[in-house]
Amino acid sequence: MNTLGARGKLPPMDRPRVVCLCGSTRFSDAFKAASMDRTLNGEIVLAPGCSIPDDDIFETFIPEAKRLAKAKLDVLHFRKIDLADYILVLNVEGYVGESTEREIEYARSHNKPICWLEDPHETPELLRPVS
Repeated sequence: MNTLGARGKLPPMDRPRVVCLCGSTRFSDAFKAASMDRTLNGEIVLAPGCSIPDDDIFETFIPEAKRLAKAKLDVLHFRKIDLADYILVLNVEGYVGESTEREIEYARSHNKPICWLEDPHETPELLRPVS
């Protein structure tokens, strides 16, 4: 079945909301679930380019190359936050790492609304994300 109209154009539709997922890539299942949930909700989902733990991605990199690659990925993720209408922090079991903290602060400084997977006030103090 062809979803394009007679002239090859998409049917009109309201602009979907855009969400940027933020969180530790060690929680790949949470990223997959949130991506599916938000997509089925009619939203465009932006996420890290890969959900493989850092050690697996960078195991063959020399330290300087690893540092530069991570810095480039961080900047790219900030650009995704720029494109998003809001961010969703995947704070599994309350965990928010340093990189995610930077993303939250970046989103705040650009007046992006922030939603949380888990209530940040119900997690143990040592795991509580920045407010």
